[in-house]
Formats: sequence, structure tokens, C-alpha cells
Amino acid sequence: MREPGFWHRPWSGLSLLLAPLGALYGLVAGMRLQRKGFDAGIPVLCVGNYHVGGAGKTPAVLALASLLRGLGETPVVLSRGYGGRLRGPIKVDPARHAAIDVGDEPLMLARTVPVVVARDRIAGVALARSLAASVILMDDGFQNPAIAKDAALIVIDGDRGLGNGRVLPAGPLRAPLAAQLDRTDALIVVGDGAKAGAVADAIAARGKPVLAAHLQADDASVASLRGKRVLAFAGIGDPARFFRTLRAGGIEVVRERAFADHHRFSKTEIEALIAEAKAGALTLVTTEKDLARLRVGGGRLPCWAEHILPFAVTLEFANTVQLRKFISERLFKAREKKFRTARA
Repeated sequence: MREPGFWHRPWSGLSLLLAPLGALYGLVAGMRLQRKGFDAGIPVLCVGNYHVGGAGKTPAVLALASLLRGLGETPVVLSRGYGGRLRGPIKVDPARHAAIDVGDEPLMLARTVPVVVARDRIAGVALARSLAASVILMDDGFQNPAIAKDAALIVIDGDRGLGNGRVLPAGPLRAPLAAQLDRTDALIVVGDGAKAGAVADAIAARGKPVLAAHLQADDASVASLRGKRVLAFAGIGDPARFFRTLRAGGIEVVRERAFADHHRFSKTEIEALIAEAKAGALTLVTTEKDLARLRVGGGRLPCWAEHILPFAVTLEFANTVQLRKFISERLFKAREKKFRTARA
């Protein structure tokens, strides 16, 4: 979906008109947050957002998977598989599945870490454990009470913030902010923007860590585009962030084309973008997630999309020691709690 502009305007007549629906949605969502979830039997770390749309959650999942492996853990990502047709539970296989099967984010993640897609998250837990997972890393699902979380790490974009701060459909929030803050164990602030300041202060006041991070362009991606003029396109939650990241990497972005989050590109759309780039002597570039949606079975690109270049990024934390300490302590506490419960 493409976010309505009034979500990011503090005083909007349409937002005020939808406020009663937002209050009702927020009441139900807040009640769901209080439900006790299923104990997975192994630690569960959830990476989520307070709002719909992008904030850098997928790079955060990849960064945490790498950190967990460095701690000697065997993480398996659990995802609902948004946008995919398979209900699961199923282990994502990039050599066999396409985005239409399992969703773009799981397909992208599965190139680095084992991923289980399951609409029924409890069934997904069972499959993850059968894959010898020592830790389940939930990609989204913060507002879903099905699985008990041992730590909830929330990602917020410092430049984007939380829009008008209202609950769907009056604003972008998935549940009342206060209820979400109370269940947050750590906040990951991506970028140097000031729009996350109030939320960061609220989390810090609760004695929870606020972790600063930034998106770092992949060296090989930068090298492949150095000296070239590009036409950049993206169908993610916040395309503007992608365009900013390109420019921060020293890439000359001549034209931008933004699409709705998880947009399914047609052959006609891609051919039009290719023609526009060719007419302007531009190189066509997009995100890894967008390119994942263009891949067909076997992980290959169709011939009409072969000349599109992906621009890879990683999430770099300002204080990796703080992050490692937080994760290690949470894992220890989770296992200690599960051990005591098993003996009771």
C-alpha cells in the first residue's frame, strides 16, 4: 500500500474524521497486546515496528542474525510471509521459491539465514525447532500475541518518525503508542534524524536501551555505480530513504521513481523504466528487496530485468558492545526462566 499523505501531517481534517475508527482499532490492538503468548521453549527475539511501512527492519534482522551467530547461536527467522501465497509452515528455499510464494522479505533473508514462513506462528515455531534453531528471530509480529517474546526490539527511522502519532486508519500506528512502549525492550534508531527523539526519550526513561544505527552502503554496490548517473526506483515502505542512502554513498541520482510498499512490478512497468533509463543514458538501480520480487524460480532474473542493478545495504550499530551485551543478557534470562518453568 502507499501511505496517505495525511498520516504525516499533525493537523489533518481527514485524520480527525477517522480518529473514532482509530480509537476503536487501538482499543482492540491494545487488548491483544496484553494476551499471553505460546512459550516456544527456546528464546524468541522479535524485531518489529510501531507503525506500518518501512523503517529498516529487514537489515536489522540480518544484523542480529549475524550477531547471534557470532555468539555461537543458531538463529532461524520466523516470518508470516507477507505477500506470499504459501501458508506454511515451510522453510524458504531461494533456489525453489519466488516472492509470490513466500514474500519478498523472507526470500531476501533466506539467502543469508534459515527462514521459516508460517501463517500459524505456533506451527512455524515447531518447524524452526526441527531445524535445530537455538534462537527464533521473529521478523515482525510485535503486535501479534501468538508467541511469547523474550525480547522485543523496535526499529524506528530517525528521519521519518511516527507520522502524526495516531492509530490506523487515522495514522500509521499499529496500536496505541503507550501500550507499545511498555512492551518494548530495546529501541533501534536508524539514522541521525530528530523525529525519533521523543520516542527514544520515553524508552530511555523506562530504563531500556536505545541503540543508534545507520544504513551502510555495500562497497561492491557503490563501486558498481561509481561515476554513473542513475535512475533509482523502489517499492518499499520508505523509498525516500533508499534515494537518500544512494546519494550518501556518492551516487548521482538523476531520477527517482517511488512505488507502493511490496509493489508487484509488471513486465510492462519494468520495460518502461528500462526505456526511460536508456533514453537518458542512465543506469537502472533498485533495492535488494525489490529485485527479490522480480526473481523467478531458481533465483534468476527474467531476461527483461537482467540489466537492473541491486544496491545492497547493511545496518551498522554505533555501539556493538552495548547490543551484544543486551542480547547476551536476554538470552541468559530467557533460558534461566524456561529452565525454572520446566523444573516447576
